[in-house]
Amino acid sequence: MKEPLQLPVLPPQRIVLTGFMGSGKTTVGQRLARQLGWSFLDVDEVIEQEAGCTIAEIFRRDGEPAFRRIECETIARLVAGDEHLVLALGGGAIESAETRVHLLHAPGVLLVHLKVELATTLKRCGGTEGRRPVLADRVNLEARYKKRLPLYEESHCSIAVDHLSPRQAVEAVMELAQLSDEAK
Repeated sequence: MKEPLQLPVLPPQRIVLTGFMGSGKTTVGQRLARQLGWSFLDVDEVIEQEAGCTIAEIFRRDGEPAFRRIECETIARLVAGDEHLVLALGGGAIESAETRVHLLHAPGVLLVHLKVELATTLKRCGGTEGRRPVLADRVNLEARYKKRLPLYEESHCSIAVDHLSPRQAVEAVMELAQLSDEAK
């Protein structure tokens, strides 16, 4: 039997947003960080800056397993600091058991799943296949979604965002994190 997950001490110092493509991790993360006066980082952007190439190029050149190793190391490094930070993960980061364990047990970290239905992903992400290597592979997209959903649900908490505006999603995260505008 799985041991129930303990929520971290709230309010957190770092909020990590996870979820499938199109869940709003970057949009919600940027707005949340701005509202709290915290820093915001998108893991994929950090990796691209450090690698000097796009995620799609890393996938083509080195393969997905190599990318996932880089991703795991980058996430561990970013959440290790003491600064207040909102971090948006790439959609597949949660597949790494090492990443999940680290995020669920790192002091001061709240892992929040922004949950979307697959239909929402297709609606929101249509036309971005060139920038999103996983989306470009439509044959396996549904299988990836089904594989990842239970992993996302291991997060400290989940928020269904299919019908929420970015502002409403930010408010929901702040409520779950026990943060308010005065928490700056």
